Amino acid sequence: MKRVKIGKLTDREKANAINEVRILASVKSPFIASYKDSFFDEASNSLYIIMEMADDGDLYERICDYKDKKCYMPERTIWKVLIQIVKALKCLHDMEILHRDMKSANIFLYKDQTAKLGDLNVSK
Repeated sequence: MKRVKIGKLTDREKANAINEVRILASVKSPFIASYKDSFFDEASNSLYIIMEMADDGDLYERICDYKDKKCYMPERTIWKVLIQIVKALKCLHDMEILHRDMKSANIFLYKDQTAKLGDLNVSK
């Protein structure tokens, strides 16, 4: 679950948060972290976005783990992740959506060896 504190955001940042919900709800792809629900909590003045759980972290964490161990990620794993993320980008581009925040921390990993693109906050 992603929490966005609305009270401290600029109008543009608020629009980005609403835009993320709209885009996530409209995209159906096995390569993009799926949207489940969203709600606004008045007590905390926050927007909550509920997405599927990435049960194996993100690519940034995985890269850091390999770096700490001073070893390389297997080439097969790299290709597997790359192909899935390219498919995610193709899905978005087919819908005329640009992600605009591609980084390893926004690529979520799953124990079944799948990788999914997430965090569509600044997508257009």
